[in-house]
Amino acid sequence: MNNDYRPLADRMRPRCLADYAGQQHLLAKNKPLRKAIETDRLHSMLFWGPPGTGKTTLAKLISHQSGAEFINLSAVLSGVKDIRIAMTQAEQNREMFAKSTVLFVDEVHRFNKAQQDVFLPYIENGTIFFIGATTENPSFELNNALLSRVRTYVLKTLPDSAIKEVIERAINNAEYGLAEFAIQLTETGMNALTKSADGDARRALNWLEIATDLAEVDDNGVMNIDNEVIAEVVQASLRRFDKGGDLFYEQISALHKSVRGSDPDASLYWLCRMLEGGCDPLYIARRVVRIASEDIGNADPRALTLALNAWQTYERLGSPEGELAIAQAVIYLASAAKSNAVDMAYKAAMQDVKSSASDEVPIHLRNASSGLMESLDYGKQYRYAHDEKHAYAAGENYFPDGVEKQYYFPVERGLEIKIKQKLDWLKGLNNK
Repeated sequence: MNNDYRPLADRMRPRCLADYAGQQHLLAKNKPLRKAIETDRLHSMLFWGPPGTGKTTLAKLISHQSGAEFINLSAVLSGVKDIRIAMTQAEQNREMFAKSTVLFVDEVHRFNKAQQDVFLPYIENGTIFFIGATTENPSFELNNALLSRVRTYVLKTLPDSAIKEVIERAINNAEYGLAEFAIQLTETGMNALTKSADGDARRALNWLEIATDLAEVDDNGVMNIDNEVIAEVVQASLRRFDKGGDLFYEQISALHKSVRGSDPDASLYWLCRMLEGGCDPLYIARRVVRIASEDIGNADPRALTLALNAWQTYERLGSPEGELAIAQAVIYLASAAKSNAVDMAYKAAMQDVKSSASDEVPIHLRNASSGLMESLDYGKQYRYAHDEKHAYAAGENYFPDGVEKQYYFPVERGLEIKIKQKLDWLKGLNNK
């Protein structure tokens, strides 16, 4: 076994900014972060972005450029004891060697509040330049005290052009890369590898390295990596989809907003992204039922029925047949008339109930289910609506005494046009 082995993705980490692919919104000429690195103006910072976008690499480049000592901690493996050991080392670097320390904390969101607080005094007094990396929204995962002491930089998913640049550099690099294999990567193979990497440079390099074990070498010593080899490596790999993480909520939000925005094509796209990424179809089915009430409501009550039917259909058929029913519901909901009147009415009524006293049920609305209740006049003055003209007891009050509210305001769309006309007509009877 070769104990000196390092994965290709690690060997090919850029050693200077010129070799760094992507993130031009941060590192293009005259951009603030680029200028800070080039002029050695270190500051504590946080890198927020998807996996494989270069967070660790950028931290190492910054440390190397400034001549600082680099200490790497993983929040997955480290605890408070490890943090304190690192702080002691940083203090020694400053006091004994007059050297700055960059403390890089990967997956910093996995540290709890108490662990995050340990860093604060050392950032404050300049013992360390803190660089954290996270794939999760720092607004939710990091405490305000730490966020206030760092500058947050958002790293974006790498575009295909940047992924291709990373792949080509690895193929042609003789010192750290794969130049010894004389790799010939076909155009279809390159496109397949790039697309499958889904913006993750580390994934692209890992798969490229595996492909070298599967590809055949021809009589001229050339290793040919084509689309078939890449397909065998990638197999049925899933796209980036972190159940319970930011990507999960971003994509379900995109699906919901596309339906609300009456765009069936975008709605179907996000549905397929989530399904292909491994999301539980039953979760989506439940969310679709919610959308039917929240965003369509009484403008088209059939939407709720169809959503429930889709849920039931998936439970009966399973995958892959059941997903089609969910897709049908999503397309129908996106195409249906929209109204949030039910949702707004429910929220307004709930807010009133939570903020008001527990008013008694009026006597005439109480059910006289016993002799005692009847003797107390329960239900005595109740007007049975079916005995009234138009089956409507004009002027009757169904609220507690002294309470009168309107929560439901039907919109001028879909069936709610008719509902509004009916309610307005009934209200008119109250004034006669």
